[in-house]
Amino acid sequence: MWSLTICALVLLVPLVLIRVHSTPSSSKISGGTKATTQVRKLAVFLGSGGHTSEMLAMISSLDFDKYYPRIYIISEGDTLSERKASALEATKTANSGSISKHADAYTFLVIPRARKVHQSLLTTPSTALLSLMHCFYHVTLASTYHRKTFADVLLLNGPGTCLTLCLAVYLNKFLGLPSPRTVYIESFARVRTLSLSGKLLRSLVDRFIVQWPQLLEDGKRGECRGWLI
Repeated sequence: MWSLTICALVLLVPLVLIRVHSTPSSSKISGGTKATTQVRKLAVFLGSGGHTSEMLAMISSLDFDKYYPRIYIISEGDTLSERKASALEATKTANSGSISKHADAYTFLVIPRARKVHQSLLTTPSTALLSLMHCFYHVTLASTYHRKTFADVLLLNGPGTCLTLCLAVYLNKFLGLPSPRTVYIESFARVRTLSLSGKLLRSLVDRFIVQWPQLLEDGKRGECRGWLI
């Protein structure tokens, strides 16, 4: 069974890489009046702990009437991120317009962790594959079945599980299916070097954003927007 899985990955990875390099990643979001007024379906990955706090701080300034509905993607067992996101929604609802008060304004999507804390590297491939399969189901299969796009924009800021989400989105692109624009925002805590997630996703996402300018001194793609939290 494992030999068949490894062979499949060996065959699939080169095809995906070829497709990745033949599918240009845009560094800009479409401009114009329409882009600023149209309602967008937003998916937000909450990576737990400090990652969740940073992401919620960043999206708290958004107009939730323009980013609707919202999907909060959390890892299995991360009840703290769910409570924090619910608290943010409650706060925003108190001061928001009508559509943000609808029952379906936001939902939670729970996926398996790609790698648990202190998990052995030997068992990580199996859990990462399981996480990828769940992401593929929600991003591709379920969306295709219901004939609707998973999201218009997907925000990521680590840790490792965001890699499986990004790969699922790229599989959509590989298959020519509708896929969300992916935006990776490096953690505020990464001052001198990129995180492993950032290094892996830098060439895969549509926009790669850091909060410290020295992280772009290598000349590779990315943009610095200053402190976002």
